[in-house]
Amino acid sequence: MSEKWTAANIPDQCGRVAVVTGANTGLGYETAKALAERGASVVLAVRNVEKGEQAAARMTGDVTVQALDLTSLDSVRTAAAALRSRFDRIDLLINNAGVMYTPKQTTRDGFEMQFGTNHIGHFALTGLLLDLMLPVPDSRVVTVSSTGHRIRAAIRFDDLQWERSYSRVAAYGQSKLANLMFTYELQRRLATHGTTVAMAAHPGMSSTELARNTPAALRLPLTWLAPLITQTPAMGALPTLRAATDPAALGGQYYGPGGRNEVMGHPRLVTSSPESYEVAVQQRLWAVSEDLTGVKFPVAIAPQPSPTAAPTAG
Repeated sequence: MSEKWTAANIPDQCGRVAVVTGANTGLGYETAKALAERGASVVLAVRNVEKGEQAAARMTGDVTVQALDLTSLDSVRTAAAALRSRFDRIDLLINNAGVMYTPKQTTRDGFEMQFGTNHIGHFALTGLLLDLMLPVPDSRVVTVSSTGHRIRAAIRFDDLQWERSYSRVAAYGQSKLANLMFTYELQRRLATHGTTVAMAAHPGMSSTELARNTPAALRLPLTWLAPLITQTPAMGALPTLRAATDPAALGGQYYGPGGRNEVMGHPRLVTSSPESYEVAVQQRLWAVSEDLTGVKFPVAIAPQPSPTAAPTAG
């Protein structure tokens, strides 16, 4: 695979419908913009509709806006119903929106904010839209994770909502680890359907608004280092775009920047942490997520689990 994959490599997307969460700014904006420029009908699924409309006005192509607040399961259900009324198929679902290092707070449904937004909201949205994707050839669910899934990360089943204690860094790590575990378990369930696939991506270090809640102790050093260790949102969006559009991409793969430590660079296939490939934990998280959301997916668990070993990067 080419190590210099760019937006110019995106195949023609005419006739395809793409839903991108958190698409009014940053990585989501660049992802949606690139897909629209290649001919896709793109839906910006955003919490702030006014900002979404402003973002859509700066894009070229067929771009519309859908209200979606991932911190509210009622909003997720309303958005899914609206999308189902507008479209009879979805080709791409890009689970991009997220929060990072937020102070301790909860979603409207009582979930820890980072876990609730980054994982639970996207889990529910995917489950509510998946049947519009299953019959569509080469349809893809791409969920954006982070290298943060390696930092103090574990699925704390004994305290998922961080009610006993709270670490904003570890909570973020849990949410991003959950994104990957969700992707791998979803792909295992999709494998017998032969059409839709699930993949993940991460942007490396990109200069976006996501870092606005960085702890004070880290903020100043990162400000000094930012020019050396961050890339533009357009570059940070390339791993997501490659996962979403590269004809050679396969279900269950994970894309990130190809430079040193996956911080910057053109997108390539990467591997995630050993913990992320633990099948029993993936399946337990799936069951818990179904219980928390009340959303049941139209794909059953595969009779034979895939190996726990990480795939080879290339």
